[in-house]
Amino acid sequence: MTRLTTLYIDKEAHKFSAAHYTIFSATDRERLHGHNYSVSARIVAPMGPNGFSADYNVYKNRLKVLCDQLDEYMLLAGKSPYQTLVESDGEVLATFAGKTLRFPSDETIVLPILNVTVEELAHYLLAQLLVVSGDEELVEVELGVSSGPGQTGSAIWQVQK
Repeated sequence: MTRLTTLYIDKEAHKFSAAHYTIFSATDRERLHGHNYSVSARIVAPMGPNGFSADYNVYKNRLKVLCDQLDEYMLLAGKSPYQTLVESDGEVLATFAGKTLRFPSDETIVLPILNVTVEELAHYLLAQLLVVSGDEELVEVELGVSSGPGQTGSAIWQVQK
């Protein structure tokens, strides 16, 4: 029988500040605003022969790198069916419901997501974490993204049996 252990990682260093807007429909979106997001993880892995399942420091560093990559950027949803994004002359032009917003290209990240929500950010960051953790023996990973107290979305990956 395999002994499994769950590690919980929720550190102050795992945060990023970013601007965004959420799109509700083809004609309705939030105003441009920002959040101080925090990221946490729950990792389930088998116990190793040396008495631990995964190195906390490895995962803490990976989460910090993922957060740092998004910190202090404008985040845009690259897969939204309701807006068009064009990069031109050092700007990202985001057109929604006939209105075009201009963002500096070097301060904007277009993510391969449908919307900039905590749920979509959780799925995106979980996928990024799994890419760098690909050769490790993991059973389940849950990654949470919070946009403030009491507002967290999470995504879960489980090993396929």
